[in-house]
Amino acid sequence: MPSHLFADRPAQPPEPGSVDALISQTRRLRGDVDAVRRDTVVDDDDAQGRWQRALCDLAVHHLDDLREHLGQLKEGLPPVPEATVFPQAAPEAAPEAQTRVGSAEWNLLTDEVSWSDELFQIFGRSPEAGALPLDELGSTLFSEDQPLLTAWVTACLVDGKPIDGEFRIVRADGRVRTLHMRGEPVLDSDGCAASMWAVLRDVSELRRSQRAVRESRDSLQRQREIAQTEHRLAVELQEAVLPPWRGSLRFPHSDAGALDVAAHYLPSATSALIGGDWYDALELPDGSSMLTVGDLTGHGVTATSGMAMMLGALRGMAMAGIAPGPLMGWLNQLLETSVQPALGSAVCCSYDPARRVLTWAQAGHPAPLLFRRGSGRALAPPEGILLGATSGASYGQAEERLEVGDLLVLHTDGLTPRSIEFSRADGTERLLALAPRLSAARSAQDCVRLVVEEFGEVEREDDACVLVARVGG
Repeated sequence: MPSHLFADRPAQPPEPGSVDALISQTRRLRGDVDAVRRDTVVDDDDAQGRWQRALCDLAVHHLDDLREHLGQLKEGLPPVPEATVFPQAAPEAAPEAQTRVGSAEWNLLTDEVSWSDELFQIFGRSPEAGALPLDELGSTLFSEDQPLLTAWVTACLVDGKPIDGEFRIVRADGRVRTLHMRGEPVLDSDGCAASMWAVLRDVSELRRSQRAVRESRDSLQRQREIAQTEHRLAVELQEAVLPPWRGSLRFPHSDAGALDVAAHYLPSATSALIGGDWYDALELPDGSSMLTVGDLTGHGVTATSGMAMMLGALRGMAMAGIAPGPLMGWLNQLLETSVQPALGSAVCCSYDPARRVLTWAQAGHPAPLLFRRGSGRALAPPEGILLGATSGASYGQAEERLEVGDLLVLHTDGLTPRSIEFSRADGTERLLALAPRLSAARSAQDCVRLVVEEFGEVEREDDACVLVARVGG
């Protein structure tokens, strides 16, 4: 509702300077949006990028329309005195922008038809060919749109209803354009329709941009739904594969050199990234124990399914009595020939409780850390490259004699995130610095809790696993 302060006086035309200022502001805003659009990097797999780019395109079209309307408003103003200077005056609109809006009037009494120059350009029709009469206008429309125009014109001329709708035309050059038409009847003194005027706007590019926004938004939504489904499947697969035990394990149950074992999985800061990290501990048929941690590259269902394959193979070969070094060689061959190629790192340990000897092998993985009497060190790693890196790779073995009370810490790379300022060696030093506290802990579970407290708050980009084993007396 208009303000009562202006209700008793006619609307005043805008000042020329204010229109020029609006045109300048529109041009600057259009340039800013165009810069954002150019900076939007889009590739075939980036649904969100395509959606952002489509929104920028749509905004540009709206701003082009606004600038065009302001330009027409400026042209309709009284001429500005020559002495007046407007420093922010915008140059004439580009030729292609001047053809977006045209007007027409059809005189029903004289059959006279008047089209603006812009409307001839919109229809791709030369002024020499003449304007189309109202009853011939439908011949340029798509066949399915012709009944719409007929109904609109009939309702306008018979019932006095205004026209406000869109239809598609085929120009003489074969180009298809979408036009938005607004029209009203002009009544004579008897209240009958004497003529009809209309403003037609070419909204082809605008509708294309809106369609691109809808399609890219729908594509982004589908990708998000797929990602959510894959994340749920990855979590379910991970929970099904990783050991179900919680708290501490002790095995073998009868020997004096039994191991007290505990482990923990730490998710990444972005919970949507479920990786291929694993941990496991098994009591083997010969009375020895198997300890392992590892990591496959990638995230999601592919990584967790690959992890399930590797962990299943590792368990089977360990139960069959294959030593850690040869076992790594078989895992390398398995990963090399798998349908989903990937790289992996792992450490596998076999512990003989009777002799208290640890036999272990590694494949491009951080070495186990040994803590003894309040100090710690990393075990010297035997030869071993990443799993899946090369065919026929051989993996060495190393042995370490353990003592009662010794503590082993196995972990994956993600536990101690690396960056320009923070290397793997720095992470190892942080773990080794926990030696006094780990030695004083009462159980392997308490040791795991200490490690998680130290590293659990880190904004890690990848998930991680830690496994702790203490040698019993």
